[in-house]
Amino acid sequence: MKNIQREDLQILSRHSNLSEEEIKTVLKDTIYSSTEAWQKFLKLFLISLGIGLTVSGIIFFFAYNWAELPKFAKIGLTEILVITTTGLAVLPKINSNIRNIILTGASALVGVLFAVFGQIYQTGADAYDFFLAWTLFITLWVIISDFAPLWLLYIVLINTTLVLYSQQVAKDWENMSILILMFILNTVILISSILISHYKKIHVPHWFTNILALAVISISTFGLCLDITEIHKTSLYILAPLSTVVYASGIWYGFKTKNSFYFAIIPLSIVIIICSLLFKIIDGEAIFLLVFFFIVVSITLIIKNLMNRQKKWKNDK
Repeated sequence: MKNIQREDLQILSRHSNLSEEEIKTVLKDTIYSSTEAWQKFLKLFLISLGIGLTVSGIIFFFAYNWAELPKFAKIGLTEILVITTTGLAVLPKINSNIRNIILTGASALVGVLFAVFGQIYQTGADAYDFFLAWTLFITLWVIISDFAPLWLLYIVLINTTLVLYSQQVAKDWENMSILILMFILNTVILISSILISHYKKIHVPHWFTNILALAVISISTFGLCLDITEIHKTSLYILAPLSTVVYASGIWYGFKTKNSFYFAIIPLSIVIIICSLLFKIIDGEAIFLLVFFFIVVSITLIIKNLMNRQKKWKNDK
């Protein structure tokens, strides 16, 4: 009964002759978290919180004392912090989860180091090459650790580098071209994560793929709404078919994995896009009332569909 779920146990309690004591035993053994599990969770949570607050404190320390600190102290202190955290991460007796958390903190400190260097020598701490260097210098750590939060930071840095590059170097790029490129990039990362999890049997947390899916859908929604309102015909002919394929794939994947998350974000995106289209093709104050009723009815249908689907999946078990 190691893989039993709470819903399975509810069905068993209704349609089997298990006693109340047996149900309580199964709940205790398979459903409820043990004292050791809670201790492990709190330990990792407090370590993550402590490292996050420490990195934040370091950033605020430099920001508050910037004028008083000499150049050597600014760079030297940051380098010592990066070396110290990296050294802690390679200690053999440290738990792998704690090691990965420390390595994530060290990766954040690498960004602080480049920011300090950029501010001292006026290289432009907000330039795209700052984020590019940050991304490149933590690449090896990201690959070695195989830690989902660190991968998420890495993906954010890649997207930030791309956006800043388009603004500071490739200034002739249109905004829609950037959105399409970001949409393709994040879609490839999302699909790669799902395929790696399925075929390589490497555990990829659901929250990680859900965040990536939300990012892809958000970029698509914003891009299509911008296309509709500003009539970027060329971009619309590219983004609309790509979005259609991705949305259809998301619904198929949601059916296959019984993941209701995709049945929530994809219909919601479609509702937002249709609202933008209504505002574009209909003039007058009556459009606000029409959109209001459309949103109420659409959200109600989406929620009803989610509830029915969850109920059906539970019965199928």
